[in-house]
Amino acid sequence: MHFNVVVLPGDGVGPEIYSESKRILAKLKELYSLDVDFFEAEAGDSALAKYGEALPKSTIEIISKSDIILKGPVGESAMDVVVRLRQMYDMYANIRPAKSLPNVNSLYSNVDLLIVRENTEDLYKGFEFITSPGNAVAMKIITEYASKRIANVALNYAKVRRGKVTAVHKANVMRITDGLFAKSCREVLKGKVNYEEMYVDAAAANLVRKPSYFDVIVTTNVYGDILSDEASQIAGSLGIAPSANIGDNKSMFEPVHGAAFDIAGKGIVNPTAFLLSVSLMLQRMGEISKEEKYLSAASSLENAIRKVYSDGKRLTPDIGGSSNLSEIVTEIFSKII
Repeated sequence: MHFNVVVLPGDGVGPEIYSESKRILAKLKELYSLDVDFFEAEAGDSALAKYGEALPKSTIEIISKSDIILKGPVGESAMDVVVRLRQMYDMYANIRPAKSLPNVNSLYSNVDLLIVRENTEDLYKGFEFITSPGNAVAMKIITEYASKRIANVALNYAKVRRGKVTAVHKANVMRITDGLFAKSCREVLKGKVNYEEMYVDAAAANLVRKPSYFDVIVTTNVYGDILSDEASQIAGSLGIAPSANIGDNKSMFEPVHGAAFDIAGKGIVNPTAFLLSVSLMLQRMGEISKEEKYLSAASSLENAIRKVYSDGKRLTPDIGGSSNLSEIVTEIFSKII
């Protein structure tokens, strides 16, 4: 099966990460005979300055003809790029693994959890209003359909992991909206996995207290955004945190971290989150095509990254190393087999 992938390099450190990562993409394509073509397009702050739109019409045209989006970080225009694309193509499941890597400065060494975040509604619908001078209102949208849909995604992941799902909400306060989410999760998950519910504040505390307690967390859009950043930092760094936005017809893969303008152009950014996002992308290709070669390529890339971290000789400053972007990419490249 053939895949067209549109790459949005993004802003800040995004273009340099993608520029260095091209050789890894090329090696995987050749080594595993991947039927993939990559096309570049502009989006983000730089596109906004150039075209007056963070997501130009020309980019949308390219995306509409593609199967998958591979995106670098964007800056202040994230709402106009990331959130818009998620809603435009109904990429309803945001998948964010938090997994420890060797030789990363962290209080924990055994983090391995997955946050499954509903990706299309909640406060991030963007329905905000000024009702009168000095007063603003935002609408929290929760539907049974979207809640059950994301609960089923969590169920499928739990079945191939450790069989446990924690539904996170705040139904003791948001009795109607979060109450509906909790009820929907209960109906889908109870009796099928080791199922529990937890209030979001308790979940945030328990992630710090004992991250190994969690397997799969399923939650709403806003809570998932916050908890996944927390979980990534607990695992070691936002620089190692990948994510996937999964829809039935189109998916997007991106690092969790931002554009990091303060280190852009210095060649010291960590490419791990982007490359692990590539691994998630290849896994998705394998799921769609049922072709083993995409899954093998995904495993090869992830194993190469883990070997580099195990060696500990070519790590970037954010995780306690002294190597630059080019050096760590070269090391990962050499270990892809």
